[in-house]
Amino acid sequence: MSVALFTLGGTIAMAGAGPGGVVARLTGAQLTAAVPGLADLAEPLEVRDVEAVPSAALTYRQILDLVDAAGAAVAAGATGVVVSQGTDTLEETAFLADLVWPHAAPLVFTGAMRNPTLAGPDGPANLLAAARVAAAPAARDLGVLVVFNDEVHAARFVRKTHSTSTATFASPNTGPLGHVIEGEVRLLTRPARHAPLPPVDRDRLATTRVALHTVTLDDDVALLDAVARGRQGLVVAGFGVGHVPPDFAPALGALAERIPVVLTSRTGAGAVLRHTYGAVGSETDLQRRGLLNGGLLDPYKARVLLRVLLAAGAGRAEIADAFARHG
Repeated sequence: MSVALFTLGGTIAMAGAGPGGVVARLTGAQLTAAVPGLADLAEPLEVRDVEAVPSAALTYRQILDLVDAAGAAVAAGATGVVVSQGTDTLEETAFLADLVWPHAAPLVFTGAMRNPTLAGPDGPANLLAAARVAAAPAARDLGVLVVFNDEVHAARFVRKTHSTSTATFASPNTGPLGHVIEGEVRLLTRPARHAPLPPVDRDRLATTRVALHTVTLDDDVALLDAVARGRQGLVVAGFGVGHVPPDFAPALGALAERIPVVLTSRTGAGAVLRHTYGAVGSETDLQRRGLLNGGLLDPYKARVLLRVLLAAGAGRAEIADAFARHG
């Protein structure tokens, strides 16, 4: 038995200095060789370098191809899979993977905030903890996980909450599922797992576009038509519990007659309400105009889910049902 490691570059794999700063140079073998204790694990790592790119350059197709490769590794006997990548988009890539990951074996995403040229790089500790979680029987049937700072998070709950802190990944609505303590994986809670979505048509996904608009104070309603033009769906990050300026309400209602429009909160935690406020631009008013409630999903995860659903040809009823389950 083994744990498969797929490396995608990012801060965790950076070393040396180029003209503009650190550059990605470490292969998976070099990365793992620098981790004390990794060679002593009961299950060895099988390293597979994928593509050393910044996470900002990743695409949905690359992540779905990676999920396929990870699934093939599990089918060939791997106990679990670890993916190392940059942290900029990790909350989105892990959630995308979680939507389609069908296996009981853990698929664990990790990375680093401090590259190896800095004092106290966190990559080695994160990689070791992630490998331990991927091999742990307790981590099975939890879907895709994010392991950072010795904390175990569910991909569907986790967010990057700080631009530089090594404790950047947190799950504001739930807290972590568990911790890695003295090398032991301790899971404290086991949320019910959602059934994976059907396979996604990669070509259709590449042409499916979903816009995201974050509402701000004294916002310009004319931006809505511009941002939604040529898009098959729209996610709105509203104020607080799901509110927008009054003049946005009819414009969003008109858009919702043409494309799915999902209402989320820009706050980063908590749910969009359903029937507490009734003024124009409130959550009740917007739902009456056809907007779909994003629930607890943050705007970034809502956008991932909506794009995958649209690429699968889901209709409005199917989309509403999916957001009711995942949100």
